[in-house]
Amino acid sequence: MRWPSRSTTALRRLYGADKSRAIEFLDRNPVDSVLARANVDRMGIGPSSALAQLAPGSRDIQALAWDSGNLIPLGFDSDGLESLANTVLGHGKLGGSLVGPADQVLSLWDLLQYTWGPAREVRPRQFSMVIDHPPLLEPDPEVRPARPAEHGLVLPASVAMFTEEVGYDPTAYGNSYASRAARLIRDGMTYVKLGPALDGPGSRVIFKADVGALAGGVSQIQGVWVAPDMRNRGIGGAAMASVVDQVRATFSPLVALYVNDFNPAAVKVYQRVGFRIVGEWATVLL
Repeated sequence: MRWPSRSTTALRRLYGADKSRAIEFLDRNPVDSVLARANVDRMGIGPSSALAQLAPGSRDIQALAWDSGNLIPLGFDSDGLESLANTVLGHGKLGGSLVGPADQVLSLWDLLQYTWGPAREVRPRQFSMVIDHPPLLEPDPEVRPARPAEHGLVLPASVAMFTEEVGYDPTAYGNSYASRAARLIRDGMTYVKLGPALDGPGSRVIFKADVGALAGGVSQIQGVWVAPDMRNRGIGGAAMASVVDQVRATFSPLVALYVNDFNPAAVKVYQRVGFRIVGEWATVLL
């Protein structure tokens, strides 16, 4: 679904009283807006990190950006993106990335790159994929939610995934990444398959995936990882089928993810599971 047409007006910071209008706007495209919606759902009564473009003479929201941690633009026309760029440049760089629908992210980056650039990496084409039916592959029965006592097993896998994907160790900058990993496990949102340890007795994680965002009836899978020595063995398809099966039963019937276009093997696995491409995202790593 496309965002509706709109006219340009100044941006307004949203408060708790605006939450219902923000949700009404985001519900027009729940897959594209899941990251922003997860943050909007947690809005309190005071000022938030949401910036909105309002209809002239109205409080109806025509476009919205979440500007904290990640900058997520949704539904802006070219004039609105220019207003958004001027606004965020005025208070400095707060987040680590721009992420969301490709047309929004890349057009906004064109306006920001001369001040915020160079980016560490621009990923201009990421497939937004969804599945809203049972998986087409037989689920792996050994994939299950991680247990709180397994945090010490899960965290190295999470760090390895992040380091491969983003390019640095997130635990080098404090405890926030480890705390988030623990919260996802506690909430039943991290799924794992264990195998024997490589260097002695015990177990290790050989597959991992998280429900990284849950909002608006959409569960977005993030952090999918297979241990390097276990890749190309057919583990990923059955494991992802199990994740889809369990997430649809536990959290929401619609499961989404986004994947880099330069990873055709992963795209093929997701398609075999039953995911279909519904759009394109982009990410700018700052």
